[in-house]
Amino acid sequence: MSLEYDDCLKKGKIKPFSRGSSLAPKELETAGFDLGRAKETKKAGDYKWATIQIYYSMFHSARALLYAKNLREHSHFCLIVAIKELYVSTGKVTLYIVEGLQEAKNLREDADYYNRWSQQGCEKLLSIAEEFLFKAKEIIER
Repeated sequence: MSLEYDDCLKKGKIKPFSRGSSLAPKELETAGFDLGRAKETKKAGDYKWATIQIYYSMFHSARALLYAKNLREHSHFCLIVAIKELYVSTGKVTLYIVEGLQEAKNLREDADYYNRWSQQGCEKLLSIAEEFLFKAKEIIER
């Protein structure tokens, strides 16, 4: 177990959640909805808002995976740590996807808090978000 994951558990930022597995499909649905809206927003040329929507699509894909393990996050940082621990270390999700999730979190924060975004960042994240949603569905619907 990584030190970061252990710390998240000790601080209560990752907790057992008995209803998680029953709610995972709803999280996937939300991830798909956010991804669809992000595509429309990007097409309209609003890369700032699309970047934010892409992050939330990825967030819900990650949350679905955590829920599938009957766990719940209380920190966006610890959600990423948990996905690394539970899915990357077991080879079910690539590190590339989780690095994309971290980048999406950073770019979402830049867009939200500092009014900084780019078309290039948005387009890169969109393809990773699609891959992540596909992989999360594949894992959960098995």
